Amino acid sequence: QVQLVESGGGLVQAGGSLRLSCAASGRTFSSLAMGWFRQAPGKEREFVAAINRSGGRTSSGDSVKGRFTISRDNAKNTVYLQMNSLKPEDTAVYYCTARPDTTYYTYYTDYSKYDYWGQGTQVTVSS
Repeated sequence: QVQLVESGGGLVQAGGSLRLSCAASGRTFSSLAMGWFRQAPGKEREFVAAINRSGGRTSSGDSVKGRFTISRDNAKNTVYLQMNSLKPEDTAVYYCTARPDTTYYTYYTDYSKYDYWGQGTQVTVSS
């Protein structure tokens, strides 16, 4: 079992920044491909960003490209989501996800590929 605990959410003004963290336990962190998804009220779950096991390969969703950056520190068992130039439409609950992965280079943008989810952290961007 993998436990994921997100932190760093909160209320921020448009144009501001936040950094989300997700601490993982229960499995060797470097064996996990990681991702971030979000869901706003009344909307579908949306892919935000993903990263492979080593951190050398990443992907981000079209709506956040150029503003959000995913990274990981395998020594700290933590994945991060740096969010800059925040917009009111970024308001959502953000979820950290993990997938034990035997490949080394793959990241996953499909939420159904992930086995573990955190409890979510609320991000609210005011206009």
